[in-house]
Amino acid sequence: MKHVLSVLADNNSGVLLRVCGLFSRRGYSISSINAAQTEDPHISRMTIVVDCDNDTLQQIEQQLLKLVDIREVIDLLPDKRVCRDHIMVRVGNSENSISSLIQIANLFMAKIIDVSSDSLILELTGRVTEIDNFVRLLKPYGIRKLVRTGISALERW
Repeated sequence: MKHVLSVLADNNSGVLLRVCGLFSRRGYSISSINAAQTEDPHISRMTIVVDCDNDTLQQIEQQLLKLVDIREVIDLLPDKRVCRDHIMVRVGNSENSISSLIQIANLFMAKIIDVSSDSLILELTGRVTEIDNFVRLLKPYGIRKLVRTGISALERW
């Protein structure tokens, strides 16, 4: 089962490395990890997606809380979270494909952030399934480069 963890940590150097090291040492697999400063510049929030059973999830939470800089670990339940993924993709293989790519971008409300004679860079933020469908439609046009942020999530109130 996929679990989305929201982890608050002191914004100190090496925190992300220690978190990843903990997962590596214990043999836990990270499906996605995203970390950045919060509204408080002294605090970072990590969104970590793990695919594990409930017993393993409890172990992960306990081990994370033992790390010095970790302040809070919350398992964001599916009905109590809002998740988004972000993608930038360079796509295109000819001048003829540009109009079709613009139609796909419009269909998904993706932003065109760069244009050249034979390619576009598109940007989209949305649910994971939406991003996956977007990529699937772009593949026939030649994906040259792609970067995804991984899931960002917040608890729903």
